[in-house]
Amino acid sequence: MAKETVKIPDLGGGEVDVIEVCVKVGDVIAKEDSLVVVESDKASMEIPSPQAGKVLSISIKDGSTVSEGDVILELEVEAGAAVDSTEAQSAEKAEARETSELEPSESEAAAKAEPVSAKNEKSASAGLKRETIEVPDIGGDGQVEVIEVCITEGDEISEGDSLVVLESDKASMEIPSPHSGKILSVAIKVGDSAKQGSIIAEIEYQSSAEQLEVEKTVAVAPEKAAQTAEKSVIPAASPAPVLSKSEPTAPTVVSHADVYAGPAVRKLAREFGLELEQVTGTGPRGRILKEDLQKFVKDLATGKSAGAASGAGIPAIPDIDYSQFGEIDVQATSKLAKLTAANMHRSWLNLPHVTQFDDVDISDLEDFRASVKKESEQHGVKLTPLPFLLKAAALALRTYPKFNASLSADGETMIFKKYINIGIAVDTPAGLVVPVIRDVDKKSLWELAAESAELAQKAKQRKLKPADMQGGCFTISSLGSIGGTGFTPIINAPEVAIMGVSKLAVKPHWNGSEFVPRKMLPVSLSYDHRAINGVDAGQFFTYMGELLADIRRLLL
Repeated sequence: MAKETVKIPDLGGGEVDVIEVCVKVGDVIAKEDSLVVVESDKASMEIPSPQAGKVLSISIKDGSTVSEGDVILELEVEAGAAVDSTEAQSAEKAEARETSELEPSESEAAAKAEPVSAKNEKSASAGLKRETIEVPDIGGDGQVEVIEVCITEGDEISEGDSLVVLESDKASMEIPSPHSGKILSVAIKVGDSAKQGSIIAEIEYQSSAEQLEVEKTVAVAPEKAAQTAEKSVIPAASPAPVLSKSEPTAPTVVSHADVYAGPAVRKLAREFGLELEQVTGTGPRGRILKEDLQKFVKDLATGKSAGAASGAGIPAIPDIDYSQFGEIDVQATSKLAKLTAANMHRSWLNLPHVTQFDDVDISDLEDFRASVKKESEQHGVKLTPLPFLLKAAALALRTYPKFNASLSADGETMIFKKYINIGIAVDTPAGLVVPVIRDVDKKSLWELAAESAELAQKAKQRKLKPADMQGGCFTISSLGSIGGTGFTPIINAPEVAIMGVSKLAVKPHWNGSEFVPRKMLPVSLSYDHRAINGVDAGQFFTYMGELLADIRRLLL
């Protein structure tokens, strides 16, 4: 047995990122098995094994940055079969250089004999060039099938945009454009068989100033120009194909294995900071196009993607013509309703919700409310259960500060608030709003009753200011006498909890010797499980129930 060091081959220049290591130490692999997957800004590619053998060690890992010549791994192979792949490539290159120095190639002789314009024909406009784009080296001499043509004659494309998609028995690959320009003709169609050198299309593109200068020199002195071009113009490397393991009926690209998108789209997604899994592709076979990314970003900016009908990575609900089933009345959704839907859906998608339920005995609280009815009239307010809920919540927030906090946007820190502001959900003809009562812990029941009534009235009259709905620490959503035995309220992010209150009901309660009728209030507590665990929630909720069951505790 012998050892072979496998290195990164010539990738066309520059550094690339390792996005997947396909083997591990101890694996027995065959020749051409994938070792690693690397990705540049323009392409993804798999590095195959030059020999069959056993993996002894691995020198790179996911996320590494590598370039030509870097060691990938050490392979144990049959004696006599070990040849350093990079050294072999270097030897081939050296031999090619020696040959080229001793004997000019036919192409070089042709370059000296005729103008470059015969090879790269100029268009009528100065500075424009035409070039025939061919299928690059795709890792074998066999034929592959053209499963998609991404361009048509007359298209304006950018460098890196996909031209065609090819598929073999083992992989699919997208061929990107080497230039930005206009497609003059397409020489390939879906269903054709292609191989290295097959013509894809002809493109017209803007030539660089340096290249134009070389061409002018060629027209005057071809031999001198050839020397100038050799010194000053560095030929661009052929674009590497985007390789990906896939089933024949569902081609995918290497990174984001469940996503079908080209290198230009992937680069744009990285610039936007987007996960491609969130975007729905509208191209053939669900392929993600640049237009899909741009629409997704636009929808994010306008709040559409967070609406009630769609979600990250979830196919949209199809639009249906309901008039085919009978008479309909179409009414525009209010702006407030749209904003509420967007906020609720964003919270539901981003926060792991957990909800607890309980029944609180508020018989004594209700008896007390009835006893101060005349005083309520004197104060000019109606003393509902809400002020008691506000006071109990304020005391519980002070006792359990995890509930009076918010997670930072990056999730790395918790921000604990020294103030206690509580929002109250109010239903209005235009939609749901949540005005905020500030410094609840510092106000009396009468003050809370007056302020909550005033805010509710302003909400229904659409007179709330933005400042009236900001700065909340906790929210109470009460269905009051509407009905229901419980519901799951959605957290009003960036708060970490919300309390839901349903309809009061008289229920039998066992007092130790007999069942007695008691006024029981169904309540629920939804909390963000990233910030609060079940024990915290249980203690907070139990404490609130004790405060409401015996309102004397509010004075302690």
